[in-house]
Amino acid sequence: MFLTSPLFAASSSGIGALGVNFSAFITQLITFILAFLVLRKWAFGPIIKVLDQRRKVIEDGVKLGEKMRHDEAALEEKVEKTLHQTRVKADQIINDANETAKQMVKAAEGDARAKAEIVMKEAETRTEQEIARARRKLETEMVNLVAQATTIVLDEKVDAQKDAGLIERALAGRKGA
Repeated sequence: MFLTSPLFAASSSGIGALGVNFSAFITQLITFILAFLVLRKWAFGPIIKVLDQRRKVIEDGVKLGEKMRHDEAALEEKVEKTLHQTRVKADQIINDANETAKQMVKAAEGDARAKAEIVMKEAETRTEQEIARARRKLETEMVNLVAQATTIVLDEKVDAQKDAGLIERALAGRKGA
């Protein structure tokens, strides 16, 4: 493909000795330079521009990835801190609720004791009233029995004044016994 000039082809020294055709070399060099200039003007610029844009997008992506990793670490730390604070608050609320419940139970026990004492006092009062009523009834029945026994023993009816005196003497004797 190389065009060989008769001057250089016959030469056995210099570049011709290496088997290089000087005119072809010059032609190819000029073609290469022209192609390089054309590519530089219309192709390399847009290609370099696209490569720069891609490089910038990749760098931005890497920076964004690093920022996201940093933000994720900060967020995890913040979430962990918030969870810890929430656990502490929850424990405090539970402790407060337990204390309040204990106080309520103690108060309820105190109220129950007070009510039980009131009920016991009322029951004692009622029992004392029932005992007093039963004693009065028993005394009345006893008076009647003594009056009947006296009537039978004396075989006569004693007037009310004598009857009361006898009963009182009999009760006095009973109380003294």
